[in-house]
Amino acid sequence: MTCHFLSTIVLIKGEKSVQNRVKPPILLSRLLGLVLCATLVVAIAMLTVLDGMFPLNKAQVFFLTTRPRDTIEVKLTDLPPTDENLVKYKRAFIREYIKARNEIVPDADKMRAKWNNNAGALVRNWSSDAVFEDFSNTRMWNAIMYDGAGFDWSCPVGFERGAIVARSSDDVYAVKFRYFCANNDGQIAPKDYTIVLKLDTDDTSVTKWADRINNPLGIRVTEYKVESVDGDKSVTTDPLEFDL
Repeated sequence: MTCHFLSTIVLIKGEKSVQNRVKPPILLSRLLGLVLCATLVVAIAMLTVLDGMFPLNKAQVFFLTTRPRDTIEVKLTDLPPTDENLVKYKRAFIREYIKARNEIVPDADKMRAKWNNNAGALVRNWSSDAVFEDFSNTRMWNAIMYDGAGFDWSCPVGFERGAIVARSSDDVYAVKFRYFCANNDGQIAPKDYTIVLKLDTDDTSVTKWADRINNPLGIRVTEYKVESVDGDKSVTTDPLEFDL
């Protein structure tokens, strides 16, 4: 027995054939292709963003409270010196301190906010009185704080892997970084600096609630000195003492 199937094709008014018409399966496949391409673009963009975020090697301490007030003071207790998170936090703090003290952007207002003598300013908050006094005597500090109207210098700080090395068990570290400055008139030759600094993590430290983000553990740099420039230990000029 032979079976015959009838196929009915509906023509649009004025249409003589369906040869030039895009069939539904082809149209659907094209739509799916567009959706797939868009999904791939979004996925690549997300992977690129995530790649820029990792590794997340900056330890951050958070304090939680149900009634936050600026008058609250957080009393710190002694932390185990071998705690891995504390070690990571200290190294992250050192990097941020070096950048806060030496990195310069061509914006005098931002630099003054970071470098001024107020207790809430980053460098002041992270330095002992003696260390900040030495910092405030540098040529660049005075140029920005008092002559910053036409300031156009840009000075980035660059770290390589293994840039921070512990020198002793009492929180003394050596930090290596590359530093150079440029303005509209040209660029100063890059130099490699080695800085030796000491951290104060006294367990009797008290940090204000307002400082819980910038310095939650109340760490201070109590010693800061240039050990060498380009590997030459006879040169100990501060990075901020270059000719303007």
